[in-house]
Amino acid sequence: MRHRLSGRQFNRDAPARAALFNNLVTALLTYGRIETTEAKAKELGRYADPIIWWGVSVQELVAKGDKATPAEKAKIVHAQRMARQTVTTRVALAKLFAEIGPHFATRKGGYTRVLKTRIRKGDAAPMAFVELVGLNGQPTA
Repeated sequence: MRHRLSGRQFNRDAPARAALFNNLVTALLTYGRIETTEAKAKELGRYADPIIWWGVSVQELVAKGDKATPAEKAKIVHAQRMARQTVTTRVALAKLFAEIGPHFATRKGGYTRVLKTRIRKGDAAPMAFVELVGLNGQPTA
């Protein structure tokens, strides 16, 4: 029985599933838009939105730069360490706090969008784009 179980397993054990979504979140932050299967795309939002929230939550403190107090700098470091648990590259982590966090400063959530695209040739898997809302020049509605 699957009482109170949430999330898809994707025929992987827990460490493989964690690595899969860590890599997908990192690619999404790096490129802003990725194509993957529809099921993975739908599940990716559960992992990406909390990580993006860490960048949004400290964006005002990051903007202060050197004028931030030691307590504020500690909050920034804490947010970076929490995001670093999922984000696997320094480039994606820097982009999260420098570009993505300030971009989504006025949003309360819903940072990702899933757009269904095609049926993959070979295994007929439904494919979808996952993108950061409004980051690639599209309107942020």
